[in-house]
Amino acid sequence: MDTTTLAARADGASKIYGQGDTEVHALREVSVGFAKGHFTAIMGPSGSGKSTLMQCMAGLDRLTDGETYIGDVPLSSLNDKNLTLLRREKLGFIFQAFNLIPTLTARENITLPLNLAGSKGDSDWIDEVIRITGLADRITHRPNELSGGQQQRVAVARALATQPEIIFGDEPTGNLDSRASSEILDFMQSAVSDLGQTIVMVTHDPVTASYSDRVLFLADGLIVDEMDDPNPESIFDKMQHLGD
Repeated sequence: MDTTTLAARADGASKIYGQGDTEVHALREVSVGFAKGHFTAIMGPSGSGKSTLMQCMAGLDRLTDGETYIGDVPLSSLNDKNLTLLRREKLGFIFQAFNLIPTLTARENITLPLNLAGSKGDSDWIDEVIRITGLADRITHRPNELSGGQQQRVAVARALATQPEIIFGDEPTGNLDSRASSEILDFMQSAVSDLGQTIVMVTHDPVTASYSDRVLFLADGLIVDEMDDPNPESIFDKMQHLGD
């Protein structure tokens, strides 16, 4: 594995919750890499370990055994303070809940992570992100003046604004109707193809996953298959037979 081309990777990643009779093996020695400038979807049945894998990759949870890396930085080597700094400086997050601050304008929400870090960021880059996410004419509006799709665009723009090495999304379009969902996924594709962004997204939906370059399939804490250049039909068929 050429680690210089990877934005993130896991090496023998294991995660156990509970003890004794209540012990759950959420991840079982998973090794996987996420290439720079690619869009990867993670799928699997409920309890397969897909959200656990993303949370451990993003430093939101710690492994029981094994290692995860952002670039060449092993996350287990970082204390809580340095882990927080790494998440702020190198990672972007898009969640199902938009997590926007209601008293701030769209632009202020987009630049909030930069402001918290005491940085103005790259104004040209921020303007480009606003253009790509189609928010130029809504930038002074507060969240309650925006549709659900527009609010999620603000969340996507906020994740992009810091120029992170990798963006993690957890069901990022789960609360949106199909039209708004497709708009957001188009924007995420554009971020990958036009801006060279790296995105890793957990989803249960074959149509959502089909926007990615690669789909990883998890079952019982293991990566059991993967698919390049996916389409909804092939993903659905694969999901139907997971665990067979």
